Amino acid sequence: MATIADLGAEARRPQRDYGAGSLIACDRLVRIYTAPGGIEVQALQGLDLLIGEGELVALVGASGSGKSTLMNILAGLDVPTAGAVRVAGHDLAAMNTRQRLTYRRSTVGFIWQQTSRNLLPYLTSRQNVGLPMRLAGQSAKQRTARAAELLDLLGIAHCIDRRPDQMSGGEQQRCAIAVALANEPKLLLADEPTGELDTATAAEVFGALAKANTELGVTALIVTHDPAVSSMVRRVVAIRDGRTSTETHRQAVRTDDGEVAHHTVEYAVLDRAGRVQLPKEMTDPLGMQGLVRLEGESDHIGVWPDDREKQ
Repeated sequence: MATIADLGAEARRPQRDYGAGSLIACDRLVRIYTAPGGIEVQALQGLDLLIGEGELVALVGASGSGKSTLMNILAGLDVPTAGAVRVAGHDLAAMNTRQRLTYRRSTVGFIWQQTSRNLLPYLTSRQNVGLPMRLAGQSAKQRTARAAELLDLLGIAHCIDRRPDQMSGGEQQRCAIAVALANEPKLLLADEPTGELDTATAAEVFGALAKANTELGVTALIVTHDPAVSSMVRRVVAIRDGRTSTETHRQAVRTDDGEVAHHTVEYAVLDRAGRVQLPKEMTDPLGMQGLVRLEGESDHIGVWPDDREKQ
């Protein structure tokens, strides 16, 4: 198993121009935890990720793949062991405690899966949305106007004077989105925001996230296990074993009869060390494991199962 020093040495060679122009740039990002007993747990193992300003991206992966670790680092709640990570021009690995607090208050908004973590139960929606602005020093007039604007945009203007216990789960999550947007962040992070909701309510919450993305221009990264959510975004990034493994891109295309259809293409991620993680649903039926045979062609590389025993 690679040690912290091994992974750190590799990840400390970021390129200065890597991710130039991207809102999020993760360059060979490593996060290693030391568990009880001195066991090293490698949550991120040289992850590369670029997300452009204004994108709406879904992040998927099995439990333990590194999704939550990545979200916590991007939210300024955790720091990487090695590598580089920049969000909206901020070097997250180099920030001190005060800078990190300012970053969380002004640059990034975060929505938890559990509705109880997003809202203070004794405050109304108006007051919950106004709280981040109050901490940022905005006037009461500014707070009132901004809260009303956001709650109306997200379709819950009728909840403006309601406390969380007077709202449904979907209304609470849409209010949480308004709270996260209060200080006009560049990046909106949502960790399984529809995980506790039924299908219809989840669609309403995702619709609110999509509306914030399109109408306010905020970049949004959503962790989800909900296939309905991941099928509605143009880009889905899959994480496996602490690295980005595949990306699925959807685009609308017009057919010959004038109808609009969605065309989906899955790509494997080739990192700058030349590594590719092939999807198990493709390799398992072919019995691919251990060694695979490569054949270089003029316009592609062929990957074949190990056939030495058949020769």
